[in-house]
Amino acid sequence: MSTVEVNGVVFGINSFGNEEDPLVLLIGGTTMLSWPDAFCEALAAGGRHAVRYDLRDSGDSTAGNPMKPAYDLRDLAADAAALAAHLDDRPAHLAGIGVSGMVAQVAALDHPGSFDALTLVGTRPVAPGPVDDDLPDHDQATMGKLFSRPMPDWMDREAVARRSAEGSQILGNDHQTAKVLAGRIWDRTAGSTPEVHMANQIGIVFSKLDCTPRWRERLPELEMPTLVIHGAKDPFFPVGNGEALVREIPNASLLVLENASTVIPPSDFGEVAAAMLQL
Repeated sequence: MSTVEVNGVVFGINSFGNEEDPLVLLIGGTTMLSWPDAFCEALAAGGRHAVRYDLRDSGDSTAGNPMKPAYDLRDLAADAAALAAHLDDRPAHLAGIGVSGMVAQVAALDHPGSFDALTLVGTRPVAPGPVDDDLPDHDQATMGKLFSRPMPDWMDREAVARRSAEGSQILGNDHQTAKVLAGRIWDRTAGSTPEVHMANQIGIVFSKLDCTPRWRERLPELEMPTLVIHGAKDPFFPVGNGEALVREIPNASLLVLENASTVIPPSDFGEVAAAMLQL
């Protein structure tokens, strides 16, 4: 892992594979560890230079006050384009997962010359907050369980990891994997305040961002091949959101992972990597 400075921001990055191979830029959601090591290695084994990175206010990237971010969604999109240009003079394959899939959509729309392929995992075509009438919202029973839990002491590594494991189990993901991941994220958090640790763990910064103007109506402008991946059991962004993306993005295809929720299970790494490599 290392850092680079582009667009006036320092970013934590992690590279897999040969730098001479075509670039696949993986937007962390919020930290780079949203993309598992083994999955990145699968992309590299397929002849790609896979680079994952931390968004602002997470991991090794520039951190300010994540409760009052001094940037908006368009700035995060511009970061992706600037980082791609810094890493390779050819257009990159851009991938975003969860809320970072929103960043990826805006980046592909605002900076089309920077990217030649797009992968969107477990995301939706509108910003955080109320959804459009035709889009399925969060499963309310699941959200009630998820958000009714007390906050941990964000400076207590074990308490944070335990809460993450509990939340993962509620969402239908593997709780032990989530516990280990939360510990790794905690260890990589540069800031030493509870707010920074919370932002790294749960991506709360997105609820504070200015995500206007809407971009859903612009999705038909996308000309690059697009792969939409969605877990059939996702209660956070139900699969209808992925189906809506495919309807509105030309040249988009949908890969539904029948046994997945909000993360890509290790058993699906090979299938997802192969699908991405075909773009």
